[in-house]
Amino acid sequence: MTVAFAPRRGLIIVQAEVEGPLRTGAMLLVLDTGATRSLIGERHLVAVGYDPAAASQRVPFTTGTGAAVAPRIPVSKFRALGQERMNFPVLCHTLPPNVAADGILGLDFFRGQCLTIDFRNGLITLA
Repeated sequence: MTVAFAPRRGLIIVQAEVEGPLRTGAMLLVLDTGATRSLIGERHLVAVGYDPAAASQRVPFTTGTGAAVAPRIPVSKFRALGQERMNFPVLCHTLPPNVAADGILGLDFFRGQCLTIDFRNGLITLA
């Protein structure tokens, strides 16, 4: 699938959906090839029915400002860029208020796929 993005506007933002125990939630994620794991803001996971406090696994990770530990939550269904993942594990962490997205779409989502980011034409292809 190919989707358009604004190549001259800073971050690459993509639409995603997370299906939880209560509902499905739409969100905007930063496509980040420098992030090894995908991360979704805590309030968005809680809104679709996940309980971060009940997560059985906590994972250390590094941010631009330091190290942190976050619950790792397998979400029932995760959709982005025309792809769907079942029981996809995401990190749950509170995002700074100045972040203009709901989370990060990291390399774990792209493994085993062919990701093309065409800055000249403003297109992302994932196959």
